[in-house]
Amino acid sequence: MSATGATNQQELEKDVGPSHSPQNALGNSGVPMQPQMSAEEHQVARAAARFGYGPLAHVNQNEASLPPFGGEFQPGLYKSVEGRKFANPAPLGLCAFALTTFVLSAVNMGTLDIGSPNIVVGLAFGYGGLVQLLSGMWEMAVGNTFGATALSSYGGFWIAFAMVLTPGGFEIEAALGGAGPKFYDSMGLFLMGWFIFTTIMLFCTLKSTVAFFLLFFTLDLTFLLLGICYLHRGDDGKPNVPIQKAGGFFGFLAAFSAWYNALAGIADTSNSFFIIPVAHFPWSPTGRVRRGKTERELA
Repeated sequence: MSATGATNQQELEKDVGPSHSPQNALGNSGVPMQPQMSAEEHQVARAAARFGYGPLAHVNQNEASLPPFGGEFQPGLYKSVEGRKFANPAPLGLCAFALTTFVLSAVNMGTLDIGSPNIVVGLAFGYGGLVQLLSGMWEMAVGNTFGATALSSYGGFWIAFAMVLTPGGFEIEAALGGAGPKFYDSMGLFLMGWFIFTTIMLFCTLKSTVAFFLLFFTLDLTFLLLGICYLHRGDDGKPNVPIQKAGGFFGFLAAFSAWYNALAGIADTSNSFFIIPVAHFPWSPTGRVRRGKTERELA
């Protein structure tokens, strides 16, 4: 090894410690190993690597695996996407979901005494539905199976929900006898089906970040509570108002969680003075690495 190479190696180990050296990052056989940094640290390190310094200055990012990150709608380890031809479609889909969910949740909470959710129809068709569905298809194009499944499915949900609410359009409510028991029971089953689907998606986020997990956890509770409010109606035979408001509250949380993950995916060192923090679970790949480093430092 030349003197320059030795100096660069020493600087690299000084920045991140021996566990971050190129040999350890790619393994002795050249096989990529788990990442040693969080998504925020990777973003900062990638920017520094462009100028020839930092922990990633000598690591091939096209081969290394990146940790789970809600801003990329990736619940598990994934390959670097810097060289892809498409922009990251996840923040667009997350924003489309967040805004539509926010408005519907405000109605469910009884905000400004708005009793009918008809204002959501336009958003559900155009933004939460069409735009989110397109985002899911773009996730398919970039090879993100989880993102394609989740965003496309929830885009389909909003389109289906808008069809039910369209006044005089598809006449689904009228075909079920108007705003009565059959319609409410049907809506309850409809929402319970989406609760089951969201639970499946939730299981896939258990090894990701706290912010990503909270998005699906609060959304899961939203579907559950709204489904219950239609199936377990009040004394007047209408949807149970307290449970509906509770569903609206968790819908608010889901909307802001989606916006938070979207901002984490948009903000980087080129357009923001700060990187959005996303906490990693202790049992996640990044959490295990950090715990191992702490144990070594205390030894």
